Amino acid sequence: MLLIAMVHLGASVFNYGDALDKSLMFFEAQRSGKLPVQQRVKWRGDSGLNDGLQQGVNLVGGYYDAGDNVKFGLPMAYTVTMLAWGAIEFRKEITELDQMGHTLWAIRWGTDYFIKAHTQFNVLWGQVGDGASDHYCWERAEDMTTSRTAYKIDEEHPGSDLAGETAAALAAASIAFKPYNSSYSSLLLIHAKQLFTFADKFRGLYDEYVFGAEKFYSSSGYSDELLWAAAWLFHATDDEYYLSYVVDNAVYMGGTGWAVKEFSWDNKYAGVQILLSKVLLEGKAGPYASTLKQYQAKADYYACACLQKNDGYNVRKTPGGLVYVREWNNLQYVSSAAFLSAVYSNYLSAARAQLNCPEGQIEPQELINFAKSQVDYILGKNPKEMSYLIGYGSKYPLHVHHRGASIASIFSLHSEVGCVQGFETWYSRPEPNPNVLFGGLVGGPDKNDGFSDERSNYEQTEPTTSGSAPLIGIFAKLQSLYGNTGSYQYHKESPVSKPKITSTNLHQTPTHKTLGGSPVEFLHSITSSWTISKSTYYRHKVVIKNTSQKPITDLKLVIDNLSGTLWGLIPTKEKNTYELPQWLKVLEPGTECTFVYVQGGPQAKISIQSFH
Repeated sequence: MLLIAMVHLGASVFNYGDALDKSLMFFEAQRSGKLPVQQRVKWRGDSGLNDGLQQGVNLVGGYYDAGDNVKFGLPMAYTVTMLAWGAIEFRKEITELDQMGHTLWAIRWGTDYFIKAHTQFNVLWGQVGDGASDHYCWERAEDMTTSRTAYKIDEEHPGSDLAGETAAALAAASIAFKPYNSSYSSLLLIHAKQLFTFADKFRGLYDEYVFGAEKFYSSSGYSDELLWAAAWLFHATDDEYYLSYVVDNAVYMGGTGWAVKEFSWDNKYAGVQILLSKVLLEGKAGPYASTLKQYQAKADYYACACLQKNDGYNVRKTPGGLVYVREWNNLQYVSSAAFLSAVYSNYLSAARAQLNCPEGQIEPQELINFAKSQVDYILGKNPKEMSYLIGYGSKYPLHVHHRGASIASIFSLHSEVGCVQGFETWYSRPEPNPNVLFGGLVGGPDKNDGFSDERSNYEQTEPTTSGSAPLIGIFAKLQSLYGNTGSYQYHKESPVSKPKITSTNLHQTPTHKTLGGSPVEFLHSITSSWTISKSTYYRHKVVIKNTSQKPITDLKLVIDNLSGTLWGLIPTKEKNTYELPQWLKVLEPGTECTFVYVQGGPQAKISIQSFH
């Protein structure tokens, strides 16, 4: 009994899978443009539908970066890079949680926008909206009256940091999409290569030319983004040119010189160093091994600093054990540190290597333990006993600094909320936000673990996409390792049933599950698509699973809205009614069978007519 109690106490009390689901919802809440029919965040509406019109380009889509309504290119690109890295590194874990479809959609909402923004070989539109005028108003994105002017970089007005990060995002996304949609993956890679060439040939800081960017996302340099983009392009292409680039420029661009203790939308060095360590650990370094070892030495510096084993040169921590980098939105550095630690642990474990710290050799598991400690703090294991992931747990921030969440939805308050009215009526109200911004990671506590849940306290209560992006991969990893001891309940704004998606073309198809205690679950996915004479057709795969404890016989299904051909079921004399094949008379508990159909348009509706 004592042993059982000890095992129970050592188990995780957090449901990382639920946290992952909510985090993916946050990216839907941050969408700009025409929202899809599969949109799960129902209090959001279409917005920014004329973005780029004034400049004669189509810039509809993309993400709002935080609680405002500006589309800032640099943090958006970093966000997509981190989402893609998570999808690559933790593909198995995300897939096992049936969240790969939503993850790839989160990536694609950004990459589709980047393709639009890359209008010419050496032109990239890097911002829509003006941060200054936007911050004078408190408006829903659906009501925007502020400037939607778009700003670009080109040969005369270069931005190597912005173009480099966008190239990295597209290259990483091309790897993430390759197993699911090879043609889209190839398209992303074409744009990534062009943007890297543009970034490298025409060098400059983007915030010198993109109006107002310096006040909100000032760049500290572009050398790290050039190395970052080249590293991702090497992983995406296996082209030695890109590996040679990071080696030849290792000293000049600081890749082997900068030892850092943070990783963020502005500073990519730790990410570059860990990503290139993978090449060395996999035995693919060849003649570049000596330089890549220098990269790995700096990767070790970062990892050891996180573990507090770096001979005193460690990351700062709060009394409660949270990594603390700076006052504004500190949790973005925490999520990125947890992510990098988990990724580096994977690389070291795969190579059966250890982390070399000044205080000795460390097993890779210690990096996972560190990542878990930071994530657990975020989810509620902290002095405030508060979850800093909005909507997760029983206690989380209610007065989040976010325009859309703090003003009643346009679907409940149909009248326009003006610039000043937003401040007077909604910003200053003491009540909690009317809309729960599920999955948003707020800025978080101060250096002493203090936190004030006030809408005006933007340093602590504003969520950002760049802070949330690393969480997708790390939540999936921790769920696979530790599971959960609580119930896995989807929040009220999810579909009626848990989505089961593994589609190649990302047409999301939620699981259909009949009500009234059905013993059968249908897992519906789209496995391929093709276009003939402007008509698109989809191959739908449906897995039928017996979720009960008893054998099922004589199962009859009703399939409505079926316009194509079906294989794997036997039609009956009744209209739209099918039964299992004769060879499969009994569906035993926990077993599955599969059927497929092909058609254009939406999926068919499946329900149970009868069974024994």
